[in-house]
Amino acid sequence: MSVLRWVLGAILFVALLFLSLQNAELVTLKFYQWWSWQAPLVFVVLVAFAVGVAAGLLAGAVRAARLKRQLRRLRRERRGQEIVPGPHGAAPGTAPASGPGFERVDPGQDAV
Repeated sequence: MSVLRWVLGAILFVALLFLSLQNAELVTLKFYQWWSWQAPLVFVVLVAFAVGVAAGLLAGAVRAARLKRQLRRLRRERRGQEIVPGPHGAAPGTAPASGPGFERVDPGQDAV
């Protein structure tokens, strides 16, 4: 499997290399009349790709940080609560048939 990955990576690299060599002409980027810049087309595409990757990684990092904060807050809240073991010694909701819908019914009560 790793050999196949290396072969596919080499083929992709060679294809992109030939693509970049064929698109080496200069292009001009203009920002209204204030600013203009000339660079090879392949460089402009590479910079645009790198900026997109960086933006995606930044968005992922922000989301991961938010989820870590939420997890930390939930763990702190849970640490403050006391878990009362059930009659069989397990924490509520951890034993088989102990979740929602498996509540015990007293013989004197009607089951709904």
